[in-house]
Amino acid sequence: MKQFNFSLFAFLLACLIFGTFSSVLAQDLTITNARIIVGNGTVIDNGSIVIRGGKIVSVAAGVPASTAGQVIDAKGMSAMPGYIDAHKHINNFKADQMQDLLEAGYTTVLSGGGSAESVATTRDQIESGAMNGPRLIVSGPVNVRMGADMARQQVDDLAAKGVKWTGEIALTPEPGPSAMEVEGLKAAVEEGAKKGVTVQVHAVSVPAMMAAIDAGVRHLVHVPNKGWVTVPDAQKLTATGTHILGTIGFGAPVFGVFADDNNPRFRNGMPWPSSIAGADLLDGVAVGQEIGYTMVNSRTIWDAGGILGYCTDDGYEARAGLEHELKTYNVMFSMKDIVKLMGPNTADYLGMSDQLGTLETGKLADIVLQDGNPMEGYWNWLKVKVVVKGGKIVVDKR
Repeated sequence: MKQFNFSLFAFLLACLIFGTFSSVLAQDLTITNARIIVGNGTVIDNGSIVIRGGKIVSVAAGVPASTAGQVIDAKGMSAMPGYIDAHKHINNFKADQMQDLLEAGYTTVLSGGGSAESVATTRDQIESGAMNGPRLIVSGPVNVRMGADMARQQVDDLAAKGVKWTGEIALTPEPGPSAMEVEGLKAAVEEGAKKGVTVQVHAVSVPAMMAAIDAGVRHLVHVPNKGWVTVPDAQKLTATGTHILGTIGFGAPVFGVFADDNNPRFRNGMPWPSSIAGADLLDGVAVGQEIGYTMVNSRTIWDAGGILGYCTDDGYEARAGLEHELKTYNVMFSMKDIVKLMGPNTADYLGMSDQLGTLETGKLADIVLQDGNPMEGYWNWLKVKVVVKGGKIVVDKR
């Protein structure tokens, strides 16, 4: 009988322990001396957050009763829930673009469309540690314009791949979706309910939005940028529990992102307003009136109690996209409102209110530390210094 090798056993046991539990141990963290924007309307002027196993175990004023893991002295910085972008086109994004998303403060992103396989590959690289990036949620395409049978099949195909979201299903904006589109949409919604796939619709006009709601859609990736949402429209959206994302900056000119020539550009870098996707024309000329629709419609929906969430729906640099949206929200909403719509409302859109959107006990430790007070102005939301995702420090610019 061979002699038992205690040294080898100890080595293998250590490898097993550290291989199995090192990631968990790395998710213990304590943040002290921070202004805490909880996200539920509460602000703690000076407090601490204790994290164990990647989740928040305490958020309180003053110093914690006990600490966990590494201790970060925030030195008066503000702590906010990690930013969530519920509709961003990230298909074929590279490692540096994923890093940019983190550095802008995004910890969770729902893919806006494109190849489900491509986004799933990136997600897997992030989850394995091969790439640094936010938590990715994959979506895949469904075309309702080819009828009910095809829509059902495409939803089934997504479910078979483990994809739980459709991408943005386009509906004809004017004069509105056809009967075949509506039938295809109803079929997608019914099949999605059976297979656990959430159906999202790209409704850029009021007729398309209302047709989607009538078809049973409860997730809309855009506030309409064509036509005015009436109070009864907004009340119906609210009564049905339909979630909608703002994309409030659609149509607003972009400066200094694609070129420093002081010329207004659309979000694709082309001249504004002529390059606005599906631009409204007056006497044959684009005038950029879409920005008026998105701003006022967002406020109308909000005032009717609608669940308005946040997304950028762009593919350019993450911080610039964040700034563009925040600037536009700033015209119509208070900082308190923006905290709610970017945090709890967007987490609710994803069906992840129990995990994301606020800094409360039991939730995932997704946290942004920033200079300045975010309740004083959106510009402080751009001063990101530290980003924590699931209790792990993924950005540190202190």
